[in-house]
Amino acid sequence: MQSSSTMQKIMIIGCSGAGKSTLSRKLHETLHIPVIHMDAHFWQANWQATEDEEWDRQVEAFAQADCWIIDGNYGRTMDIRIQHADTIIYLDMPRWLCLYRVIKRRIQYHGKSRPDMNAGCNEKIDWAFIKWIWNYRKRSRLQTLERLRKVEGDKQIITIRNSQQLHTFLKQLSTSSVIV
Repeated sequence: MQSSSTMQKIMIIGCSGAGKSTLSRKLHETLHIPVIHMDAHFWQANWQATEDEEWDRQVEAFAQADCWIIDGNYGRTMDIRIQHADTIIYLDMPRWLCLYRVIKRRIQYHGKSRPDMNAGCNEKIDWAFIKWIWNYRKRSRLQTLERLRKVEGDKQIITIRNSQQLHTFLKQLSTSSVIV
């Protein structure tokens, strides 16, 4: 167990549609720690990616701050965030749920940008993105779990595998300020 007062640098990772941005906002409401949505910083208007060197500098600057909630994967810079985080939350949600949520948000934000995205990045979905989500478990999950195994003695790692576990986690956090 770790009290919420020791949670100052919280990293949230998982497949697209797993609920990273939503969880970040809920944690912010409870803990009053600033949120950094990585997508909002990486993607410039019209879905233009930030150059690698500039991105690395930004992620390092984010990680150096005193407290934060950072959501997003970005595997190339994941180790920077892992190094600085005290808590890592891995949303290991079923792929059908991730797909459902991505389709739902595409409908919800049709013709506009989500709150966790940069302006000018209107919500979109295509077959390549659906395939990316569908294949996340076999492409990225094992590497992510291995990275987490390497730091499990040094970092608090919370793996959430379904909506009920997420609900229980948030309820525990809001009622007792203690995380299991």
